Amino acid sequence: MMSSAAIPVTSRKTYTWLYFLFPSLAVMLVFFIYPILLTFFYSFTNLALTGESAKQLKFVGFDNYVRMFADPTVRVSIWNTLIFLIGSAVIGQQVLGFLIAILMKRKNKTFRRVIGTIVLAGWVTPEIVCALCLYSFFGDEGTLNSILGAIGIPTVTWLYTVPMLTVILANIWHGTAFSMLVFQAALDDVPKEIEEAALVDGASRWRILTSIILPYIKGTITTNAMLVTLQTLGVFGLIYAMTGGGPGTATTTLPIFMYNQAFINYQLGYGTAISLLLLLLGIVLSLFYIRSLKE
Repeated sequence: MMSSAAIPVTSRKTYTWLYFLFPSLAVMLVFFIYPILLTFFYSFTNLALTGESAKQLKFVGFDNYVRMFADPTVRVSIWNTLIFLIGSAVIGQQVLGFLIAILMKRKNKTFRRVIGTIVLAGWVTPEIVCALCLYSFFGDEGTLNSILGAIGIPTVTWLYTVPMLTVILANIWHGTAFSMLVFQAALDDVPKEIEEAALVDGASRWRILTSIILPYIKGTITTNAMLVTLQTLGVFGLIYAMTGGGPGTATTTLPIFMYNQAFINYQLGYGTAISLLLLLLGIVLSLFYIRSLKE
């Protein structure tokens, strides 16, 4: 029998690292890997909260997936999810966050503090409170229609006429501060000497932006795009509180549709299959951004 003294030093160091890693691995296994595996298993069953299916769990194979891809509402939900992602995350939060950051670049501390506080107010507001505020703003008798009526412009039923636009604007207001902070940090790292040298050489502000600043922070732009995309992909409370996924299916994204099937229609097996579709979409988008970072 080999004593502990006979174990090579390298092996003892390896075991020591494993001891320190074990708590983290255990937490990841219990709270991340196990739920995913359980969800994957339930997606092949008839799991339900009520009815005959709730009495006895049965393995139904790919029935939930066949039903999912044959359901026209799933296609509508995927399309709505992509519109919501592109409008509020990829374009909205990214562009607006960058514009605010570039306008605040090298401004005095008081100016940056005041503007930053105003923008951060939307980010630190809880999602449900943000939804209620924007619902009051876009409602039939809300703030926006009150302003329009006061200046003689016909009012609009925003939440029924352009519901997707209202939830996109709500999510932009709620999440832009994160992009602003990320871009502020990146812009502050751009060497001033390079910009000053370009100005001396006669370069315009636009040329400096497109030829120096944007290439210098392109990694930050891609990373921020990935973070806000994945965060927006799981937005549920904001949309559900403002429109409930309606009118009809106008704002029904994948998280909304998954919730309706799992907890409104009580079809948990079908709901978990939809959740895996949402997970797959997140993985595909993550791989796209990671590949962009490498390039």
